[in-house]
Amino acid sequence: MGGSSPCASCKLLRRRCAKDCIFAPYFPPDDPHKFSIVHKVFGASNVSKMLQELPVHQRADAVSSLVYEATARMRDPVYGCVGAISYLQNQVSQLQMQLAVAQAEILCIQMQQEPTLPTNQIDPVDKKSLLLSATNVNNIPQYLGFASSSSVIQDPLKRESLWT
Repeated sequence: MGGSSPCASCKLLRRRCAKDCIFAPYFPPDDPHKFSIVHKVFGASNVSKMLQELPVHQRADAVSSLVYEATARMRDPVYGCVGAISYLQNQVSQLQMQLAVAQAEILCIQMQQEPTLPTNQIDPVDKKSLLLSATNVNNIPQYLGFASSSSVIQDPLKRESLWT
């Protein structure tokens, strides 16, 4: 760095910041927490080796990833980023299931409101709607891959909310 204040890594490690310090471009002196957390999780020596093995144009992205992973490891030492990813994937699955159940409820309501047509007036191409109108309303969630539960429609005239 020559003349100006040492980078965050050299300051934390209490050493002189050389002109060719590998950490200086990525760990500025005004953000010491960034290097501190990476140092705690990975160690300065390991981070230095990782950065030296990478081309210069990829180092900034690598440092950003290291900071993100180190922060996640501090919050969850066992799973780190994987824990956050698993949590979000689980949340997406639950929301997809809720959406499918809501769509099934909408379909049930639409089927209850449609007048029944004699079979000779139904378009032969629309076999799917014929199948659905002939099916028991209580079985629709099962067709979507959901088992019947007490929160799913029990009686077409008696409805319970799925969200309570």
